[in-house]
Amino acid sequence: MQMPSSSDALAGVVEASTGVLFDFDGPICDVFRGLPAPQVAVELAEIVASRAPDLADRARATDDPMEIHQLSQEGGAALLSDVEAALTAAEVAAVKVAGPPVAGAVQALTAARVSNRRVAVVSNNSAECVREYLVSHGIDGTVDVVVGRPVLRPDLMKPNPHPLRAAGQALGVEPAALVLIGDSTTDVEAARAAGVRSIGFANKPRKRSTLADAGADVVVVGMDAVADALASAGSVQRRA
Repeated sequence: MQMPSSSDALAGVVEASTGVLFDFDGPICDVFRGLPAPQVAVELAEIVASRAPDLADRARATDDPMEIHQLSQEGGAALLSDVEAALTAAEVAAVKVAGPPVAGAVQALTAARVSNRRVAVVSNNSAECVREYLVSHGIDGTVDVVVGRPVLRPDLMKPNPHPLRAAGQALGVEPAALVLIGDSTTDVEAARAAGVRSIGFANKPRKRSTLADAGADVVVVGMDAVADALASAGSVQRRA
């Protein structure tokens, strides 16, 4: 029996979906392109070190701002709040200098909208920075819902399925009719836990295998492929 091609698999996933969820950092925007993440991590680590010295070494050992945000909850509610506020401010500053959307992203968002699918951005970045970017690039009209990082609840970020479930409820679309486009294994894991299909965006060569191994329904190497599949898909009937 002939196996379906990747383009056939992509078309099948898109056709079966009436709601499309886009991760933000990767599929739409390279958030820290202009303001490097390691620089932000240093700033957050110093906040942690000044407030919770016992966490200083661990905070300074990573260049991932999200890891420091998660670590900060071990220092208590006040520290978590301070780190989250600083991270959100840094993200908003970062997207202002992040440059244009990822190639094919605007076309994919537009095609999803034209096909009458419901559209959400579901991100571990703050909702504030997502909205800032969408508005500044004139693409906020392509998105129905923005679900950002759960405020003061880093434990609910992807790979936890909570953000995807919140997006589905806000869109009025059941999990089985949703597809998430993401570039990380945490996106795929969250989708699987939520009962949502996933399209892995392998924006780096090594991600082809890691996203496939994580269980993505299909893996693409460019957002233009997603845009083409959505443009070719039939229009769906929205719920009233």
